[in-house]
Amino acid sequence: MKPWQGRGFEETPAINPCRKVVDADESRYGYKRLCKRCRRVCRHFQLLYIRRRQVILPEQLTERDSTKIALPYGADGAVVPVQKFRDVQKLYAAMTDGKMEYVLYGAENQAEIHYAMAVKNNLYDALEYAGQVEEAAKSHRKEMKRKKEQGETSAEKGGKTPNAGEFLSGFWAGDRLIPSITVTIFFGSEEWDGPLSLFDMMDVSDPDVLACMDNYHVRLIAPVLMQDAEIMKFQSSLREVMLFIKYSKDKENLSRVLAANEKRFREVERRAADVIEVITNSGIKYDKDDEVVDVCQAIQEMRTESESQGRLMQAKEDARNFYKLGVDVEKIARGVGYAVETVTEWLGLSGDVK
Repeated sequence: MKPWQGRGFEETPAINPCRKVVDADESRYGYKRLCKRCRRVCRHFQLLYIRRRQVILPEQLTERDSTKIALPYGADGAVVPVQKFRDVQKLYAAMTDGKMEYVLYGAENQAEIHYAMAVKNNLYDALEYAGQVEEAAKSHRKEMKRKKEQGETSAEKGGKTPNAGEFLSGFWAGDRLIPSITVTIFFGSEEWDGPLSLFDMMDVSDPDVLACMDNYHVRLIAPVLMQDAEIMKFQSSLREVMLFIKYSKDKENLSRVLAANEKRFREVERRAADVIEVITNSGIKYDKDDEVVDVCQAIQEMRTESESQGRLMQAKEDARNFYKLGVDVEKIARGVGYAVETVTEWLGLSGDVK
């Protein structure tokens, strides 16, 4: 049994991250599935906290059930539980100073700016801690029941008898919570203008009042707020997603990024391409059955088609202007480079008009 098992941290079956997107509506939630894999999630956190070297390894992360359920204290089962759903949650385990330490990392993915993100994430973390306390209480009750049924005393096996406070709270003096850290990943090309802390959501400036309060900060990963060098530290397709989103509204810089990272952009995972298309609405076309997408080629084809459409629109406008000046249809057709029948149709004329 692993150290955290039996205390509410049992491993759960991992959600299949490779399930295909079957339609356009489902692809709107592709950015959530993009962040499911351990390798990706661990790099989100390492980039946020240690920006120069990889300190969290994929094998140190374990999938956790992202459903949050916390029973209010003293509810006696009479109150409906609070239930929330997290996008991604992993249990991190590593040796520190000769002992095993654990940290829970949660990721909240946002396609739009959430102006109450500090409250949302704070609630998730609070529910996590409340759940840990409840699980600790359950484990103590279970152990005390076992000892009672077997006629054991606490002293027989080096155990202890809880004092009044421990018995009432269910959380004993020697119990410890596992830290919960939540990171928000914003998949948007605009700057995040929402509050980044609880204090930012309040209109309070009195230092005496603020001194009596605990703040909560949003730990944010957003492409516009990151330097290219920071984005390049991602080793998964999230790198291409973030780079494309960051420059999606800047044609010149987007071309520069595509050229500088041509090899990777020619082999983008289809799920990542889904995210790029849904978030940026860039008009990239590709076969939904493809496992990888050549984004460079797709962008080039899109621009070629756009230029072709632009030339067509200009030809139609020129044809109408020349017709208003009295130029005959045949000369207009030769001038714009299209067949007489096509120009006649543009002008809404009958086929015998010259």
